[in-house]
Amino acid sequence: MTKRELVVAATAKANGQITQGCIQQGFELILKSTLEALAKGEKITIANFGTFYVKEMKERVSRNPSTGEKITVEAKKVVKFKVTQGFSFE
Repeated sequence: MTKRELVVAATAKANGQITQGCIQQGFELILKSTLEALAKGEKITIANFGTFYVKEMKERVSRNPSTGEKITVEAKKVVKFKVTQGFSFE
């Protein structure tokens, strides 16, 4: 599902009480705030959904699958998500 599809789905659930433009603007603000917080290394917890957090991956040695050559993968930070315990798709 794309960001556009999420906005359209949320607009449909609002039953005309909130415009698509307002939902789009709110969604953009939430995404921007989320990315800024993650860039600072903060955790973002959404009740009954899950937690976004940044994990630092250490430098490691790997292999190129096509040539078998050893390569060094640099250390990096990645965003992880952990779903809330007991989360259900019902």
